[in-house]
Amino acid sequence: MIENSFNRRDFLKVLGWGGATVALSGCGNTSVEDGREYVTSYVETADYIIPSIGTYFNSTCAQCDAGCGIMGRVREGRVLKLEGNPDSPINSGKMCGLGQAGVQAHYNPDRVREPLLRNGDKGEAITWEKALQLVSEKVASANPGSVAFLTGGVSGHVKVLLKNYLDAIGSDQHYVYEAVAPSVVRAANKKAYGVEMPRLRLDRAKVVVSFGADFLGTWVSPVHFSRQYAKFRKGVNGERGVLVQVESKMTITGANADRWLAIRPGTEGILALGLVNALSAAGLTVPAEVAAAVKDYTLDRVSNDTGVSVEHIGKLTALLKDRSPSLVIAGGAAEGYAHGSQNAAAVALLNQVLGNVGKTVEAPASMPFPQMAPITGNRSSLQALNDSIAQDGVKVLFNCGANPIYSAPASMNMKESLKKVPFKVAFAHYMDETAMEADLVLPLNSSMEGWGTVVPEYFAEGAQLNIQQPLMEKLHPGTLGMGDVLLALLKQRRPAEYSGYEDYYAYLKNAMVAIKGALGGENEDDDVFWDSVLSQGVVKLTSSSNALVSSASAAGLQLPPPAVEDGTYPLRLIPAVTPNMRDGRHANEPWLQESPDPLTTIVWDSWVEMHPKTAAKLGVVEGDIVEVASKNGAIKGQVYVYSGIHPDVISVPLGYGHEAMGRYSKGVGANAFKILDPVFDQQTGELAMYETRVKVTKAGKRVIVVKDEGPAGGNQSGRRIALRMASGKVNLAEEV
Repeated sequence: MIENSFNRRDFLKVLGWGGATVALSGCGNTSVEDGREYVTSYVETADYIIPSIGTYFNSTCAQCDAGCGIMGRVREGRVLKLEGNPDSPINSGKMCGLGQAGVQAHYNPDRVREPLLRNGDKGEAITWEKALQLVSEKVASANPGSVAFLTGGVSGHVKVLLKNYLDAIGSDQHYVYEAVAPSVVRAANKKAYGVEMPRLRLDRAKVVVSFGADFLGTWVSPVHFSRQYAKFRKGVNGERGVLVQVESKMTITGANADRWLAIRPGTEGILALGLVNALSAAGLTVPAEVAAAVKDYTLDRVSNDTGVSVEHIGKLTALLKDRSPSLVIAGGAAEGYAHGSQNAAAVALLNQVLGNVGKTVEAPASMPFPQMAPITGNRSSLQALNDSIAQDGVKVLFNCGANPIYSAPASMNMKESLKKVPFKVAFAHYMDETAMEADLVLPLNSSMEGWGTVVPEYFAEGAQLNIQQPLMEKLHPGTLGMGDVLLALLKQRRPAEYSGYEDYYAYLKNAMVAIKGALGGENEDDDVFWDSVLSQGVVKLTSSSNALVSSASAAGLQLPPPAVEDGTYPLRLIPAVTPNMRDGRHANEPWLQESPDPLTTIVWDSWVEMHPKTAAKLGVVEGDIVEVASKNGAIKGQVYVYSGIHPDVISVPLGYGHEAMGRYSKGVGANAFKILDPVFDQQTGELAMYETRVKVTKAGKRVIVVKDEGPAGGNQSGRRIALRMASGKVNLAEEV
């Protein structure tokens, strides 16, 4: 039964099923009338709960954007542990350490617990009623076009409600910002293949060559790719897969590779084109236009430019020629330069020349409901917001899921820029650097407490809609879900369309039941269908595949020669993305601070990683405190000497050095974001993360680097942590 004030098409649009996909929903019948129902919290203790026995509920991990399915183990009404959901096509029951830490994010003592209104330099606790009324007044008094939203990546029904709210107030200012994202590779893929994120089939490849894509650690969907990697290692027709990793700083993927090639930073595209030329010379059929474009990339030239030996280039060429199909991937190490788009295009060209498109590079499934498809973020969007603020175009700014004061380059001066916005609202879990500057802070439920739907950017198989449901009652009565807040704001603007939904749960259930036929529940009772959706935690959608472009072309490829040495700033900085810290949003979770970095085993601090030759040249050893200075600032950190890095670069992990956010993150390590040079990719305008040049000087202090393997040399209290010797040589009395 639908209200007379708007028809079924409007009704479906309100619920997120509008646009080109309305026809998929059919007419159907629903017993839910006007969204009005009595809602009992799903997490209240049920009759089947047995004291001391755990019960599992399926939901979606919110620790990153991969969209892994999770099962929460709940006992006596409290979530204790997370595991992977076996029914999820993305992770198939597996889970990473970052996801496991979601429980600690939920129980974190530093969470914001009630709405806070700025009163001088402090926050005054107010009610939600007063907070929402204040928002209504500020939005009503502003020009509709001057109300803006800044978010991280967003999808599902929260995206639907956000779009509906912006439409209701007459604004189109939605800016999506991700501090660390494969934005350049997305754009290059779009040009090369016709889609931003093709489906990569590691399990079908006999050789994988990765140009800095840390697909086992942090890139796109690492749990899914780890599963694919396991199949790749078992081989195709008994032929074990071979992995070659090309990068300037070793990643987890590089540490697992059969061959790790330490390439001169920024020359990844040169190597890719050199391989195309070498393959052509070895007899592989290459289009004449491509062969002509790469003929100058000879073995000697490529080796001289990249630092990769002629021998290794030759072996890699033979490997790619003899073992087909292969797969070539471009990651952060290729895209992080002013010519990053050119590097990524060269890698895509290599894939096309090898005939991998359609074999190991497949068309992804298309999302049949585009209103809910994810919006991905980039730095250019944040710059557009900054420009609008500078032109006095933003009077009310909502911020959710982004912390630009912490992560934006210092050259953007975001803290001062945001001061020009008269009224700022932050949806927050913690009082991070950006929330500290807000006029009103609205506390959000954790992912263990809230309802929602999530559409992942990367579909492991077909299109899917992930369900997020609360695993327990709210810890703090004063928090709300983002969906509930947006629904409340929409009720202020369009009560006739939204007042029938008591809360976001009612809205979400109505949305799913309204088109249950298109979701595989055509003949099911509404409640049976809804319970099934919650039980599975994921809805597999009927979808088609996008078309891929497969023609190889070298048009427009112009790669610069290696960078000229800079005597003042002789080293290049690699701001490393680590599995635990990512872009810094999880720095206040002590499990992650305590978890050893997989390669260095360092805990509770950041570090300055350098090659032994570089350390010797600078006269430093492990534990020396050094200053790393660029043209835009300086940070200090402890030295870690490691062979898995090119001598021309140093690396500092991202995610540390917070000035706010909570007791476990504030003052821990250094913020590498703040010294990045304002150099941008020439085609996309994205920040070139690897283009910062630095100088390193000793700061006159030395510390013991706290790491899981113990002090330098792997000793603990003067002894090796693990010894191996013949049993006859062991003197048990001395050892004990």
